Amino acid sequence: MVRYRFGTNDLLRTRFAIAPLVDLIGATYVLRHPERYPEHRPWAEWALPRAQRLDLTLLHVVTPVDADFYPVFVGPPPQAPRTTVEAELARIAATPPAIVAAELARAYPQGVPAAGRVLIDDPQRGLAHLAGQMQALWDALLRPWWSRIAAVLEAEIGWRARRLAAGGPAAAFADLHGRVRWRDDTLAVEAAQAPSDDVDLAGRGLLLVPAAFTCVWPRSEPPWDPALVYAPPGIGALWAPEDATTGSLEELLGGGRARVLRAVGRPAATLDLAQRLALSPAGVSQHLGVLRRAGLVHRRRDGRRVLYERTEKGDSLCDAAR
Repeated sequence: MVRYRFGTNDLLRTRFAIAPLVDLIGATYVLRHPERYPEHRPWAEWALPRAQRLDLTLLHVVTPVDADFYPVFVGPPPQAPRTTVEAELARIAATPPAIVAAELARAYPQGVPAAGRVLIDDPQRGLAHLAGQMQALWDALLRPWWSRIAAVLEAEIGWRARRLAAGGPAAAFADLHGRVRWRDDTLAVEAAQAPSDDVDLAGRGLLLVPAAFTCVWPRSEPPWDPALVYAPPGIGALWAPEDATTGSLEELLGGGRARVLRAVGRPAATLDLAQRLALSPAGVSQHLGVLRRAGLVHRRRDGRRVLYERTEKGDSLCDAAR
């Protein structure tokens, strides 16, 4: 059990980030044990034949299965709300050798496997080799899906941030995960892979990191910032074809417009929708305009972006068609 203890300043400094490498690390576990992750079965069936062409030996060493400790340096909490894989891989390549050695020693108390000794004996070369394997996995197996994944994560952040602002931590953390509880200014996380710890945030706030290929993973030990990685509710729907349901809604609205209406079950921007649905931005914009005038979607500004989301009327129409 990890307990994050909040003060007033910690709630003000609670923030969100998307971490591509956290999903990359999670994907390695799905590839090795797909039977443990039925929600990701469609992706695993697509990815496994392609993964056989990759050398992931060193990556597997730094992501042990069923260990008492999991190295953090390979997927560190992000330092910015939005970042790129290339920027994060540069951070990994620059990890101080002492941190690499210490975390591997904790992960492998009986000794680091021979395949991973290069990270101890020649850390500069080993980290460069590790970054190369991670880049190869990303390019082959995650980059083709990232626009869809990122759109879901962006929608989760927008939705949960609104709940935090409107209802406070009790509302924001209520359904974050079944093993996460908020009580008496403390966020308690049950996680078998994390040692018991009481963490006084002491004004640092908590970094919340939604990720597709994960369960719930608290980060609490220095030198890393306190963070909680979690999977958004309903993440299994990520792999469902956008046009999986056809019928009355398409007959009423037309195929493209029906797909757009289904896709805005959570907030999304025009470009996000265009990428996810393989439609032109102009076409998506036109569909959204019609749906908005019909009272089926509404829009709001989020920083520099305009997000669209179904109204209650739009939800009812989708539910009835389903």
